[in-house]
Amino acid sequence: MSRPAFRQLDSDRLKNTGVAGQYADVRHRATGPRQEYVGNPQMTQAEIQQQSNEEAKAGRERSKFMRTEIFKNAEKRKDLTFMYFRPWQVFIGFLLVNSLAAIYSPIQDCDEVFNFWEPTHYLNHGYGFETWEYSPEFAIRTWLYPGLHAIVIFFGRLGAFMASKSFQFYFLRFVLGLLCAGCETRLYTQICRTLHARIGLYFALITITSPGMFHASVAFLPSSFTMYTTMLAMASFLDWRGGPNTAQGIFWFGFGSVLAWPFAGALIAPFMLEEFIVVIYAGEWQDLGIRTLYGITRIALAMFVEFFVDLSFYRKYVCFPFNIVMYNVLAATSGKGPNIFGTEPWHFYIRNLLINFNLWFALGLLAVPLLYYQEFVYKKPATKSSYIRNFTFAIPMYMWFIIFTIQPHKEERFMYPIYPAIALNAAIALHISLIHLSSSGGGASLINLIPAKLRVLIAAGFTLTAVLLGASRTLGVVQGYGAPLSVYKPLHQPGFTHAHDVVCLGKEWYRFPSSFHLPEGVKGKFVKSAFSGLLPGHFSEAHVGGFGLFPGAWLVPPGMNDENREDVGKYIQEDHCTFFVDSSLPGVPASGIEPDRVHDTATYEQIKCEPFLDTARTSTIARLLWVPDWEIIPPQYRRKWGKYCLLKRKNTVPIVDEDED
Repeated sequence: MSRPAFRQLDSDRLKNTGVAGQYADVRHRATGPRQEYVGNPQMTQAEIQQQSNEEAKAGRERSKFMRTEIFKNAEKRKDLTFMYFRPWQVFIGFLLVNSLAAIYSPIQDCDEVFNFWEPTHYLNHGYGFETWEYSPEFAIRTWLYPGLHAIVIFFGRLGAFMASKSFQFYFLRFVLGLLCAGCETRLYTQICRTLHARIGLYFALITITSPGMFHASVAFLPSSFTMYTTMLAMASFLDWRGGPNTAQGIFWFGFGSVLAWPFAGALIAPFMLEEFIVVIYAGEWQDLGIRTLYGITRIALAMFVEFFVDLSFYRKYVCFPFNIVMYNVLAATSGKGPNIFGTEPWHFYIRNLLINFNLWFALGLLAVPLLYYQEFVYKKPATKSSYIRNFTFAIPMYMWFIIFTIQPHKEERFMYPIYPAIALNAAIALHISLIHLSSSGGGASLINLIPAKLRVLIAAGFTLTAVLLGASRTLGVVQGYGAPLSVYKPLHQPGFTHAHDVVCLGKEWYRFPSSFHLPEGVKGKFVKSAFSGLLPGHFSEAHVGGFGLFPGAWLVPPGMNDENREDVGKYIQEDHCTFFVDSSLPGVPASGIEPDRVHDTATYEQIKCEPFLDTARTSTIARLLWVPDWEIIPPQYRRKWGKYCLLKRKNTVPIVDEDED
């Protein structure tokens, strides 16, 4: 039987430059010059099948070898498998900081309260505030996300110490911090194994000391949840031990998108691009297809569960990811959409990230330029991985930042998903910078002209400055804006409140920390203030027969709209208030619609007051950072304070909730 004719491919075809050259050269070293079948009409079908099987086997061997080689750098640098801190040690550090955040971090976004804490409170206690987004008429929120958190509280309530609703609030926050610490540790471990132990160390340092991570780690927000899943997805794509984890990476990106925030799915683009590059030069299209299908299948299962849950709650077919994308993208062209809630200038995120990551954000922006210099100018590898892998993990921060910078409507929380990417980019940039600052090689470069001790001082000074700036910002926020989490505590004293008592909110409605801070049976209500937009209503507490445990989820509430039009039905008369939470800031003058109730001793009694930062009278530096209240500090740089108080009205007209009839 004649053998098929082959010709040897010219090795120059494999030794290209750039992206293709790196992967093709690895493949060339894996199996030698590849042979290409020219063809032989005398081959039988069995021989053709045998040849096909041999080619497939060779392709798998090339792919396996190639992934192993790509994991290493071209110069066979010593494999630094050690870590400066073991995963469990870093986990304790992450958990400690996140636990402090769970206790002290103020809630910085009213969406967190009214769109997530309040629906969860409704699921656990049968009442709470409802926004238009949960109205079945619009249904741009899924019930699965708050439902999972309600389950956590349900099991927590089995403990005797969890009878207090405020304990339930902090318990859930602690669980979120625990979950975040686990995700941070997983990513830290893979950074150490795949990139470099020092990069992992810097990543942990930046993550622990950044004000942004401090409050995002325990925020009950979809963007925080997608931050968790982004860390798990990045760790999966980093981890090539035992083969590619494409399916797992796809699942984590998809799970965060399906359950919490669909837009976060865009972050998968650089990682899938790398997968396609590998496939092109490894010849494993079928394997990639199987892995991708496996990941998509798992996402589809999550979508099915979400679809069933929302069907049960809304009593109609709802596709949450589709609804929220339609609202944010298409509704914006018809005079609705997120832009009606305010727009910000293009530099909003630059300013915001400089506050939340200070010097680390500026350093993170240099990651790609420094990687390029290190690989193509200095010609020495920066990590244990290929430069393609390095660029792949550095790109998401830039991509996300650009996408959201060009959007008119901007929110601080929109950056949460890339907080770990910012920390990683800054860690890579710091690692490369220290390589050059610590280099003792000769040459006439500017860096080598700097004395070695001075270079060490520069590096240490930069790092210490960034850490102190982060700690100062965190402490300043906790001290300046922490009052809303503490003034409600007297309400939980035995016998201090009664069923049907009402806690009113006026101009401070957006700082309400959720109904978990009110005793059982005590409800929050709104009094008219200068705000003229749409305030939340209340989930219906009507007892309706038939299928469904939570009729408030599928009964259409009155007065809701998606245009931020004010509904006067959301207000009550002030004389119905039992308590009032209000602020008195000298820098904010009182008005007829927003009087100074704190000092109205004829109508109100001060129950508990806490200092609250008066931003109108405080200098920029003192607003951004913690400044001690010392006499030696010039008055113009000191923080100026007002009062944030829980007040009790001296004469109250009882009100009966109609939903209870």
